[in-house]
Amino acid sequence: MARVITVAVVDDDRMLLDGLRAWLGGVPELRLVATAATVGELLGPADGHLPYGAGVPGYAPADIVLLDLVLRDGSAPTDNIRRLLRTGSRVLMISTVPDRSRIIEAIRAGADGYLTKDHDLPTLVAAIKDLATGRGAHSPELAFACAHDSSPARPRLSPRERQILLDYASGMTLKSAARRAGITVHTAKDYLDRVKAKYQQAGRPTYTKLDLARRVREDHLDGG
Repeated sequence: MARVITVAVVDDDRMLLDGLRAWLGGVPELRLVATAATVGELLGPADGHLPYGAGVPGYAPADIVLLDLVLRDGSAPTDNIRRLLRTGSRVLMISTVPDRSRIIEAIRAGADGYLTKDHDLPTLVAAIKDLATGRGAHSPELAFACAHDSSPARPRLSPRERQILLDYASGMTLKSAARRAGITVHTAKDYLDRVKAKYQQAGRPTYTKLDLARRVREDHLDGG
């Protein structure tokens, strides 16, 4: 029997919450465990001694939290994302407007995906399932934002640097990545060193293969 994915929603639009309850109630693989108007209402006070449990009664961190990008309580989206991540949940941002700068800011803070609220139920369910299996939730809005991200924190990689980074970070050995690119291992290492140097200069130190894989996910370099 397939594992049921638990979902929580943080949004101050009551009509949307009612709609999501009806939507998700008809999906057997998902279980909506909590809804709240703010992250504080869901988790309780922003207190190191109360990471969760003081908010929605009986709430334990859901697998996936759908989080409205801009809430009326004036809370910072990046702070909301980080609080939810500390509980162990993965975060899917939802919004009415595809604001490019805010999308990038949310992804930088650790959000795992971004959808506008005009998507249909199958798209939302697919995104939730992708997050639950460890993948990112890709969308046209996210792809557009990442493709046009010119912030200093996102290094500009040449096509060959990107190719070596993607192949190596996906699990290939450097030798295999070099063979696939039709270059020597020494040249492939030079490209990889350049990638690391560019991330270092951008203030995002990257040393190991795990670090490189994390940067690929954060910057959606794999096409997301």
